[in-house]
Amino acid sequence: MKITETPLKDCYIIEPTVIEDERGFFYEKYNEAKFEQLTGLNGHFVQDNISKSTYGVLRGIHLQKGIHAQAKLVSCLEGKVFDVAVDLRKDSATFGKWFGLELTPQNKLQLYVPRGFGHGFSVLSDTAIFSYKCDNFYNKDSEGSVIWNDPDLNIDWKLAPEDILLSEKDRTLPAFSAQNF
Repeated sequence: MKITETPLKDCYIIEPTVIEDERGFFYEKYNEAKFEQLTGLNGHFVQDNISKSTYGVLRGIHLQKGIHAQAKLVSCLEGKVFDVAVDLRKDSATFGKWFGLELTPQNKLQLYVPRGFGHGFSVLSDTAIFSYKCDNFYNKDSEGSVIWNDPDLNIDWKLAPEDILLSEKDRTLPAFSAQNF
């Protein structure tokens, strides 16, 4: 596997080594020992989540705080998403910065989103199936969030505003400037 650090500290793009022949392909999607060796980070995951969404769905920006903070390893199993990580660690040199990239089954890329980061994605294809590996269990009381269209973050979700579909919860999230991370 090839691991590339993004402009955000501790946030990595993971690209597998793919073996292809006339029958198809094979690749190792994740290897904890290799991940830890290449990044120096704990790569032990305890929960896997899958979501399916249609074009224009935007999920985020979400995070888990405190002792329930989660690192995530995310990938797109079907379709195309624009995935976004936001550094919400106050003591980080990249606090308040975001990074995004397209994830598809064709590019087989994954994004490692560390603890203390917000995360979201927008669906750019008719449908998408999205996978999250989490290193801590979900806890509703530890939810944190930032509104998707926060002017301080100025994230380009790669969708026209009129195409964006939000949950009721995601329409009313707090602003970045109103947070105490």
